[in-house]
Amino acid sequence: MNEIPQEILDLSAQREQARQAKDFAAADAIRERIREAGFQVTDTPAGPEVAAAAESGPLAGSEAGSGEVVGLLDQPPSLDVSVQWLVQGWPEDVLRGIESFRRHCGRWSMTHVIADLVGTDPSRWPEGADIVTLPPEAGWSAGRNAALTRATGRIVILVDGSVEARGDVVEPLSAALEDPAVGLTGPFGIVTDDLRDFHEAPGPDCDAVEGYLMAFRRELVEEGLRFDEKFRFYRTSDIELSFQVKARGLRATVTPVPVKRHEHRMWANTPEEERDRLSKRNFYRFLDRWRGRTDLLVSGRA
Repeated sequence: MNEIPQEILDLSAQREQARQAKDFAAADAIRERIREAGFQVTDTPAGPEVAAAAESGPLAGSEAGSGEVVGLLDQPPSLDVSVQWLVQGWPEDVLRGIESFRRHCGRWSMTHVIADLVGTDPSRWPEGADIVTLPPEAGWSAGRNAALTRATGRIVILVDGSVEARGDVVEPLSAALEDPAVGLTGPFGIVTDDLRDFHEAPGPDCDAVEGYLMAFRRELVEEGLRFDEKFRFYRTSDIELSFQVKARGLRATVTPVPVKRHEHRMWANTPEEERDRLSKRNFYRFLDRWRGRTDLLVSGRA
């Protein structure tokens, strides 16, 4: 193993002090100095670790989907929360989201896992982020699954780049998931009477939680909960995952949280005809699996 120069170790210590003081701008600047010197610093539960850049990099990209990413699910959770992001363009949206979580949810120990499908310059990502790189053709669900295997938090929160925290998002979600009967929760719940037409759920129970923001316990991921990787476009993938959770005998619930929603870039930038085609294909796949399971619906329990 290459010996780490003392000046690099000193920089790492300065960066850790900045992190503890929540001066993330200073910490990012120090990390960049370390990177320019040919080294990489990685945060671990035991503290920062420094390695030569060629030896570092906690994760592996995959050319075949999510299966080749080095997972961490065989290790016990070490943090309160893993916040999961997906980049299929517009990394500035995810940067805005991460900053908002750091600003408002700082009392929680958390890591941000970013599945990057577009090859963003790594230096753009904030200090401490765990970056999973996959090719664009991997698709939405494979990208999400790859990030799930890197979850180190007791709670996993999936967030879309269009969502910005305006307060402590973690507190209400964590409280909701303290109920062992609740498997999935989030602010954007939907219900249906016929598995075809979905509309906003008044709560507290719902039939599905939309993927703009959803939270569940890491133990479900350990048990094999995953998005269907045939859903390369995002539409309906969140509904299908919700039904997987409900089929385990768990509830999906609506939990209000302080967030602001911005424009959903993928929806806005996909041509309407292509958007409709991909949405229909995903929905038919959902129906093929769950048609007839009205017993899982909120209305079916009445």
